Amino acid sequence: MDNLHYLRLLSKDYPNIMEVSKEIINLKAILALPKGTEYFLSDLHGEHEAFIHMIKSASGVIRAKIEEIYGRTLEREERDNLAALVYNPEAEIARRKKTEEDINAYYRNVIYRLIEVCRSVSTKYTRSKVRKRLPKYYDYIIDELLHADDEANRAYYYTEIINSVIELGMADEFISQLADSTSRLAVDHLHIIGDIFDRGAHPDDIMDFLIDFHDVDFQWGNHDIVWMGAAAGNVACIANLLRMNISYNNFDMLEIGYGINLRPLAVFAERFYGDDPCEYFKPKVLDENKYDPVSPETAAKMNKAIAICQFKAEGQLIMAHPEYNMQDRLLLDKIDYQNGTIELDGKNYELRDKNFPTIDPENPYVFTEDEEDLIKRLTASFRQSDKLHRHIKFLYSHGAIYTVYNNNLMYHGCIPMTEDGEFEDVMVYGRSYRGKALLDCLDEQARFAYFAPEGKPGRKEAGDLLWYLWLGSKSPLFGKDKMTTLERFFIEDKSTHKEKTVPYYNLIEKRETCEKILREFGLDPEISHILNGHVPVKVKDGKSPIKGEGKLFIIDGGMSKAYQKDTGIAGYTFIYNSRFMALSEHKPYSPLAEDGTQEFHTPTIRTVELLKKRVMVRDTDQGKILQQQVEELMLLAKAYRKGEIKEIY
Repeated sequence: MDNLHYLRLLSKDYPNIMEVSKEIINLKAILALPKGTEYFLSDLHGEHEAFIHMIKSASGVIRAKIEEIYGRTLEREERDNLAALVYNPEAEIARRKKTEEDINAYYRNVIYRLIEVCRSVSTKYTRSKVRKRLPKYYDYIIDELLHADDEANRAYYYTEIINSVIELGMADEFISQLADSTSRLAVDHLHIIGDIFDRGAHPDDIMDFLIDFHDVDFQWGNHDIVWMGAAAGNVACIANLLRMNISYNNFDMLEIGYGINLRPLAVFAERFYGDDPCEYFKPKVLDENKYDPVSPETAAKMNKAIAICQFKAEGQLIMAHPEYNMQDRLLLDKIDYQNGTIELDGKNYELRDKNFPTIDPENPYVFTEDEEDLIKRLTASFRQSDKLHRHIKFLYSHGAIYTVYNNNLMYHGCIPMTEDGEFEDVMVYGRSYRGKALLDCLDEQARFAYFAPEGKPGRKEAGDLLWYLWLGSKSPLFGKDKMTTLERFFIEDKSTHKEKTVPYYNLIEKRETCEKILREFGLDPEISHILNGHVPVKVKDGKSPIKGEGKLFIIDGGMSKAYQKDTGIAGYTFIYNSRFMALSEHKPYSPLAEDGTQEFHTPTIRTVELLKKRVMVRDTDQGKILQQQVEELMLLAKAYRKGEIKEIY
């Protein structure tokens, strides 16, 4: 009876045997196709232009297709220009309008060429799937151009369609949509292995782009989780988030992008630090603000003001949660405010900044009345930002602490492990968890912190846990013994700035460790891999992203400009198609020049594993779902034939 009830519901979509048969044929055709290409990126850190370029270029795959199709028939400059048209169609069209004598002839040529490239990247999909990926209003035209197979009539047919597009004044928009369609078809599924936010100028633009992307999932990083905590109203997360983004001059993103009102902070900072140069709090200016420029002097004062609020908020959490075992991070009470020194691990250090107008030496973790008012205003701004909450909800709905997909295990930071390679026990609310069970528990609590009703018992504690996941020594998203923010601001001696990584990062050099982790998550080590982010791979120092004899790949190559001097490159993309797995190694992104030109550096793609047999859709996780749908439709057809459900025509 339960089956029959379900089949009656299914019959609303497939009301007769002919509709059922049509869908079964379609699904079986899809199952027989090669799997789509998956792309894995991590640690985007707000570098919106570089990231969007990586997706539009399919991390070098589009260029490879152009070379394959036109390597012998077009000059190098023409191939470069065609690639630029796919990567940034609006800019390339604007440039060519200034240089082309006959712009309509240019339109005809590039539409022909783009169609060939688009056809090449779409061959592994059914026609119906391609049609679904095409843009509204242009889907019919592009579909016709892609699938016009009558060689005798194709030239005339193409000419009529393309001339009509040009005559109707649609060429610019049509070419842009065709270029975007080519990129969308090249990237079948996108995995973001953490850290969309912080450092770079526009994580908000990245999130807008991803919300419109057809297939994407996230594995949360510690920089994502602190934003999730801020959206949930956790004061320590809010203070950390603001300090980081003020440190990197990201005022446009905060105030214009997310509508966070920073005026109360600016007024507060000027009031208490007006005569303080705040020398060690000046921002790193990697990107200029277009709409909300703030002077370095004002930014430094705001940075120091929110940093002090952060240290107080964190101190309050550490004292409220002794189970975090973070008492060694209570540092404000270790300062001798009269002499301007601090005691760490039994040693005294002179502070290079000794002005603390808002700290009561007797009660250093207590907010002043002015700080309480400031925090109230800032918290309200975060809680009321519609765009921020739209982005955070998307992170939740499409994300998790870890993901298992097509025999790959993905997570951002680490799996807590002991020195001898065992999974480490971590206490959460008085109960011990390890390995997969730990990550499952933390995932559940992360969701509770945001979605539980205000005032529900445990909600605040779950929000505090999000802060712990940001920087706690046993957090699987952090992977270090401590975060030395206060030391970096106030102590000259760099030995106090060091953050020791957890044993995991040494252990994963061994294949047996990686295999142990895979088995813990129910995967077969013979065919499975781990994709990991978080720790930039210092390629210039000879470091490799490949660990555990090819079982684990760390794909943080330094997309953030702040890391590129350390890594020597500008990010990785891990590519997994039906035939091989590959690493694409990127060079720094070059923005659009004033004359409209742009230099695009082709990444280096190297195969890291050839698959023993071609992977078809039937071999994938999606294939299992489709096969289940086929079985259910077969049952529906049987019910129709037996007269158990009435057909409707």
